[in-house]
Amino acid sequence: MTTVNPITLEVVRNALIAYADEMATVLCRTAYNMMIFEVRDYCVGIVDPEGRIIAQNTGGLPIFLADLGAAVKGAIDIHGVESFKEGDVYISNDPAVCGQHLNNVVVFTPFFHEGKLVAFPALRAHWVDVGGGSRGFGSTSSHEIYNEGLQLCGVRAYSGGEANNEVLRMIRDNIRYPDSSFGDLRAQIAGCRLGERRLSELYTKYGAETVDDCITTIWDQSEKLARHAVAQIPDGTYEASSFIDNDLISRDKTIPIKVKVVVDGEEMTIDFSELPPQQKGPVNSGASGGIAAARVAFKCITAPLGVVNEGEMRPLKIILPEGTMLSALPPAPLGIWSISLPTVIDTILKALADVLPNSITAAHKGDMGGLAMFGFDEAHKRRFICLNIFGGGFGARPNGDGLDAVVSVTQGNVRNAPVEVQEAYYPLQIETHRLRPDSGGAGKYRGGLGVEIVMKSDQDFFMNTHFQRTKLPPWGLKGGLDGAPMSAEIVRADGTTEPGNILDSMRIASGDRMIVRSAGGGGHGNPLDRDAHAVAQDVRNGVVSREAAQEAYGVVFFNDLDELDIEATKSERASRNAKHMELAK
Repeated sequence: MTTVNPITLEVVRNALIAYADEMATVLCRTAYNMMIFEVRDYCVGIVDPEGRIIAQNTGGLPIFLADLGAAVKGAIDIHGVESFKEGDVYISNDPAVCGQHLNNVVVFTPFFHEGKLVAFPALRAHWVDVGGGSRGFGSTSSHEIYNEGLQLCGVRAYSGGEANNEVLRMIRDNIRYPDSSFGDLRAQIAGCRLGERRLSELYTKYGAETVDDCITTIWDQSEKLARHAVAQIPDGTYEASSFIDNDLISRDKTIPIKVKVVVDGEEMTIDFSELPPQQKGPVNSGASGGIAAARVAFKCITAPLGVVNEGEMRPLKIILPEGTMLSALPPAPLGIWSISLPTVIDTILKALADVLPNSITAAHKGDMGGLAMFGFDEAHKRRFICLNIFGGGFGARPNGDGLDAVVSVTQGNVRNAPVEVQEAYYPLQIETHRLRPDSGGAGKYRGGLGVEIVMKSDQDFFMNTHFQRTKLPPWGLKGGLDGAPMSAEIVRADGTTEPGNILDSMRIASGDRMIVRSAGGGGHGNPLDRDAHAVAQDVRNGVVSREAAQEAYGVVFFNDLDELDIEATKSERASRNAKHMELAK
């Protein structure tokens, strides 16, 4: 039982989260890279010397769920805890420890109180370039980690407040956009320094013993809530399977995904033993990728609205043998590491759909969906790289429609780059950015809509893409229909078309167009049970075509008008239901 004053406990709990959020604000406002200040591809946390997450910002990516500690622990293992001193700054993208593409760079600093190492403020952010053959997100043709850039394994960039200029020069000389990356590095350091100041205020005000007791209590309370949520799930072993398109190199070969979830009392085990082995292409992740996928699914089930800390993950056990696609061993390529994780998470949730019928949604777009455009901007006489991601449909809920045009479950509240910013900074025009009609799966509750985007180039440049889930549509649940799958194509200036799902340094000529159609979410429940007036409103809003309304939902309209014919609709639906019942016999 805790002896911490409950008011003090709440002050400390919220202060720690507020510090992480404030650090994130500093990063966002001072970074040079649009992937940070617009898209917000980062996470911020405070980690203890054992690598346990004390607090994480409320707007961070779920895919980074409680894994900042791996980078910190990796540096401790290299240097020894006694080597850290005030003013130090460490950089890490260690693929063996962090298990992610090298663009995800963690910067962290040690915080001392009264001479004792207490915590590490840490920020992970997406650098646009880390050298090697990768640009933006990573190369789709990479076959080993050495193709993908600099590996910075717990490198001390500042020692006692003094810059290690040899290390910094080595980094600068090996990346294409040093002004961007070093601007982001300074922004990450500024966030860490703010975290140190705020922690100093907290520890000075309450004392180390009280703050540490509060942290322990916060963890224990989070664990208790998570265990209570797991205990509501019937004990048993639940399985599900799916697949992703390919490993980006062997493009005609799908990759199976099979997961097992075991619920035993207050504990849950997510078993990845039947995942495929690590792949030749860059769709692998290290073990932290598999752990992150399991943790995101677990949090969706147990505490989707709660904040993140180490305690809530204690009831979760993860079985992840070495050498699978989500626990790849060096020198496996990791450049497009996150591409499979949305589908893995969807599959975990699918395994529990029958025992949690009021909680699990249909499948969502299931794609991290990104592209990179790069070259030399002829108008401004500068090199450029433009990165962007795209929203899509979320699966319908057991009690409501899916959300439209949102990013994947692994990306949280990440945003797409605004049209105006892209057109102002880069040589391209966004001709279309709209919701994709008929992309949401039909059901009693409709799947969310994907988006359609048409981009036209103003000059020659190069493009990388790595879109997934073009072969496996987001599935429906309880009779709901699948959502429309992802697709992309290049339309050349002469009218010819080429596939655009997977591109590696593809030359785009002036006047060419890239068309992206992101997936919609799966539907939930029998489409014939959907409120006919809601279907008619969807038709009037242009999100469901009249043809789809009649074919999928059995909704009948008067002549050429979008006015609902109630009696004809009832008759049509009754006839279809009778046929379904007859077939079921």
